[in-house]
Amino acid sequence: MIGVLGASGSVGQVAVAHLHRLGVGPLRLAARHVEPVRRVAAGLPGADVDTVEVDLRDPAALAAFCAGTSLVVNCAGPTYELKETVAAAALAAGAHCVDVAGDDPVHEALTGDVPGGDVPGGRACGGGRTVVLSAGTLPGLSSLLPRWLASTEFDGVDTLTAWVGGVEHCSPVVAVDMMLSLRSGGAAGAAYGEANAAWRGGAARSRALRPAEDATVPQFAGSVAVQPFLSAETRRLARALRLRDVDWLNVYPGPQVRTLLAALPAAASVGADEADLARRMIRAAELDLAGRSPYYQMVFTMGGTRGGVPVERTAVLRVTSSYRLTGLVGALAAVAVLGGDVPPGVHFAADVLDPAATVAALRGSGEPLTVRLVDGDTADDTEEGTL
Repeated sequence: MIGVLGASGSVGQVAVAHLHRLGVGPLRLAARHVEPVRRVAAGLPGADVDTVEVDLRDPAALAAFCAGTSLVVNCAGPTYELKETVAAAALAAGAHCVDVAGDDPVHEALTGDVPGGDVPGGRACGGGRTVVLSAGTLPGLSSLLPRWLASTEFDGVDTLTAWVGGVEHCSPVVAVDMMLSLRSGGAAGAAYGEANAAWRGGAARSRALRPAEDATVPQFAGSVAVQPFLSAETRRLARALRLRDVDWLNVYPGPQVRTLLAALPAAASVGADEADLARRMIRAAELDLAGRSPYYQMVFTMGGTRGGVPVERTAVLRVTSSYRLTGLVGALAAVAVLGGDVPPGVHFAADVLDPAATVAALRGSGEPLTVRLVDGDTADDTEEGTL
């Protein structure tokens, strides 16, 4: 029995569809309201599915949901409110857990590790169970794809520049998490990441970069705003690949979202209503989408050597919805755990999912996304793979 929480959401229903496609089941699907979950179940012909109503803030209801499951996939949020609630309930029921979010605070709560912002994976969690956190798009693929690029195109790597963003709808859960990330979500009780910081000479450096309002960046059309940002996940990636320098730039093609994001720290500091800010974020995303097709894109330009010769290669992933991509990655992580491909313990997905196998699974997913490899950071090279 595989349980999926948040099964009717924009991420959860995609995760459910891919679990069904991959032959996983029986399934127990839940959300705060059961009718939308039943509609999701109705779209799974021939599946053995049970649907229930669960309020994650009700410990007894959550425990009853987890009882008898082998693995629980958490697609519910807000992440920084729930924290380790679902993972702890799954472990108490003797089940594995995959969380499409679940950042450093969850890892710390489950393991007791607070090592100054660089949390190692693989700590035991009791009973031979496995917990996989950050099994989504960002965090998740945001580190898996650079690892895939490094392993397939280089003998050794030295630098990485990432441009990540797009224009798409903003769900209510994501909007709330964005507000909460200003003061939580990172390691040791810190905020999710540090604006304008970068990785320099093998260490984090504050105020290394500056934002730009009218920038032209590789693989993104037109003028965009960019915000340098260094998260705990990016620091772990830099250490794992032994990178000297990393620049991570969040890209905002839409002016409304960028303007609101720039104002958020000041608004939060004076105690502005977070629910109102979340509503404004949803509205800003809708305004940016007016007359445009939604998309989300990750562009990674890596420098290093191959055959003793310096090379630079770029991987580009483009998808119509980061929510759908997160649901897919969560399902793939669940299949990896069920197949015994992930050892017991508490892990971040990027540390334990095989990058090449993940890309191969994306290739056969049927999702509307593309991956390209290009020389340097040019935009006109031949597309090498359509996923």
